[in-house]
Amino acid sequence: MANDGDRTSGGGPVSSGRRDERALYVISVAAELAGVHPQTLRIYERKGLVEPQRTVGRSRRYSDRDIHRLQRIQELTTEGVSLAGVKRIIALEEEIDCARDEIGRLHGEIAELRREADQAVADVHRQYRRDLVPLSKAVIRFGPR
Repeated sequence: MANDGDRTSGGGPVSSGRRDERALYVISVAAELAGVHPQTLRIYERKGLVEPQRTVGRSRRYSDRDIHRLQRIQELTTEGVSLAGVKRIIALEEEIDCARDEIGRLHGEIAELRREADQAVADVHRQYRRDLVPLSKAVIRFGPR
């Protein structure tokens, strides 16, 4: 999750642009907020369920997003889901979130393309009006002379 470019010097917490991703909490505070023992957080990290950011001194730092993830893990394990199942469920939930974001982006793109198409059609219709030459009134006889 964190890369070396995100770390601060002096062992301070890692900070990224989004507020929910700023690594603020040490392991004891994160454990208390998530309602688990600190050792449980270490187990979750070893199992790949959570990946806390690290300071230059290698101390774990948890973000609000990590805390919400830990709370979700607790909900699922309380319901009897195994850690492997929790990992899969969370991965699928993240895929769904990504798909929803992509769908929203595509809806916006479709709306923009529709506006462009409507404008192009309107431009063509305006051009037709300029290109049409009015017909003079003429008397046309039908039938025998």
